[in-house]
Amino acid sequence: MGSLTNKGTKIEGTGGREAEISSSAPQNTSTGKEHDEIDAPDHASIALPAHAGGLAGSGTLDRLVDTARDYAKASTAENTNKAYAADWKHFARWCRRHGADPLSAPCPNPELIGLYLTELAAPTNGAPAPSVSTIDRRLSGLAWNYAQRGLALDRKDRHIATVLAGIKRQHGRPPVQKEAILPEDILAMVATLPHDLRGLRDRAILLLGFAGGLRRSEIVSLDRGKDDTPDSGGWVEIIEKGALLTLNAMTGWREVEVGRGSSEQTCPVHALEQWLHFAKIDFGPVFVGTSRDGKRAYETRLNDKHVARLIKRTVLDAGVRSELPEKERLALFSGHSLRAGLSSSADVDERYVQKHLGHASAEMTRRYQRRRDRFRVNLTKAAGL
Repeated sequence: MGSLTNKGTKIEGTGGREAEISSSAPQNTSTGKEHDEIDAPDHASIALPAHAGGLAGSGTLDRLVDTARDYAKASTAENTNKAYAADWKHFARWCRRHGADPLSAPCPNPELIGLYLTELAAPTNGAPAPSVSTIDRRLSGLAWNYAQRGLALDRKDRHIATVLAGIKRQHGRPPVQKEAILPEDILAMVATLPHDLRGLRDRAILLLGFAGGLRRSEIVSLDRGKDDTPDSGGWVEIIEKGALLTLNAMTGWREVEVGRGSSEQTCPVHALEQWLHFAKIDFGPVFVGTSRDGKRAYETRLNDKHVARLIKRTVLDAGVRSELPEKERLALFSGHSLRAGLSSSADVDERYVQKHLGHASAEMTRRYQRRRDRFRVNLTKAAGL
């Protein structure tokens, strides 16, 4: 692969073309140690005003600075923080390979970022190109990381905007949607589970996740009561008619009402009550780990990856979409299949589904509805044809 130098130089190997970069491109003279510092997420400088550094050594203000950094870090979800950190490391490594420095003036360098996006879309090392949505996400990650350093990345700069527009036009594809888990599927899936503690827990996860239209992170972040743990993402209140979930979701706080089902075998609230009773959970995380023999409940909160693994395992065990090879079946389903299943199956007014899922727009809700009648409103006939 070619290199990037400082004097009107070129980066070779971007799909057989040579992309010129101005003499203002940064030159990399950093040591390996400095590279490591560039790679690492800069939590010490996250989202603080420039004068905050002058407050050090003042006792109470020191603690306020630390708390402000914690709040700044909590402004985005943990998974988003991890993704943005990985985006920055990827970009920094790419810059090093080309003899550039992502933090040298001009900073940010739109030309450098435009070339980075080009090589993402047209890799020269034979590696598969990431999807357009991944490329767009990486650009968002760079913008976020620069913003935490007090620098503004102009995504509308022609060196970035025109390259990204070309990538989307040439490589863009419709989004790949995960398969919806339908009512008959979820019933077959829970029927495969044992009746020990682990089975009770997993049954409650599947039924509550489906009936609540919950994200996998929302499921495992639930606590038994309000303010039980610092890492809580919401809590559960069980009443006569059902369960009221208060969630700190991606779009802010929202309440989700999960009504009781038509029978105990299919009722998400009954499944939740059974799990809480036999696991003796009256405080802290609702969904926790269990012993291997399924007889004891621990205190440690489950990771959201457990939900994805549970869905894939029970899909296979229940024979859902058994006409397909196992690898394809596993690829079809994920944690979002529960949300898509509820929105596709609930035969009610769309606005109620939108509120239940916490969507800001009806269009987003429609993306989840795999079985909706797209021609329920016929504008052709309405227009007189």
